Amino acid sequence: MAEIIKELLAPSRTMQINNKSIKCYDEMGSNIDETTVRSFGEEWKAFHDFDVKELNRIGDEYFDIVTPAMYGKDKIAADFGCGTGRWSKYFSNRVGAIAAIDPSEAVYSAAALLDGIENVQLFKASIDHLPFNDNYFDFGFSLGVLHHIPDTQNAMTSCVKKVKPGGHFLVYLYYNFDNRGKLFKFVYWLSNLIRLIVSRLPGKAKRIISDILAVTLYMPFVGLCRLLRRLGVSEKIRQKIPLQIYEKASFYIIRNDALDRFGTPLEQRFTKKQITEMMVRAGLTDIIFSPFAPYWHAVGKKK
Repeated sequence: MAEIIKELLAPSRTMQINNKSIKCYDEMGSNIDETTVRSFGEEWKAFHDFDVKELNRIGDEYFDIVTPAMYGKDKIAADFGCGTGRWSKYFSNRVGAIAAIDPSEAVYSAAALLDGIENVQLFKASIDHLPFNDNYFDFGFSLGVLHHIPDTQNAMTSCVKKVKPGGHFLVYLYYNFDNRGKLFKFVYWLSNLIRLIVSRLPGKAKRIISDILAVTLYMPFVGLCRLLRRLGVSEKIRQKIPLQIYEKASFYIIRNDALDRFGTPLEQRFTKKQITEMMVRAGLTDIIFSPFAPYWHAVGKKK
């Protein structure tokens, strides 16, 4: 395939994994938590194989507010914080090319997941040092990433700078339970205490404890939601139960997300109002929030 995506800076080095080349930029900048980056590199080495049907189902949840007018085969997209590249894989048939970018060793797993998908190119780089011209991409997305960066506002602004005026940017940030009741807030308070302990453990111990938590903490709520669904209880009622979003998820995804939730050293949460303000400061307008989980994900148009 002829190279479509053109970077502004030459890479420090280029690696070849499977049939994928990874352009590596060693300068990481200051707006990065290296412990968190290492943690995600370890996580995505453990969880990098996704069922296509389930990946599409989850992808539909994140991209529900993305309309055909925002993408096309004549457009170039960027996946800021791609991890294993699962969202690049999901979105790859909707655009001409995607730059999948991540500072961690997760890009090595992405090379395996994206093997054979020729219009996705991999870049090992940080948000602080994106090797592209400003106003370059037609569409950008960053799902579940920017809340793990010390200065989320600056990170979002850096991403949006790379999007063309009139282009769109989709973001998912952990919510601060601003649309939830006391039960949700108590479950979060409890889980966050656990996270502060688990996230400090070595990689293998972290994965074992997260698997135990997937069984003991996630599955009781998930099992209750599945039972209520079989009994014909409405989704509106089921949504009041913590972790209801996982009622259709495989145990593999639940294990993955348990590690993501409890193994992450740095986590920030935001209200819908705060996310709106950050998006506006980053240069976005016409902001649309999805009314559905995962909360909150929103898309905006660059001025």
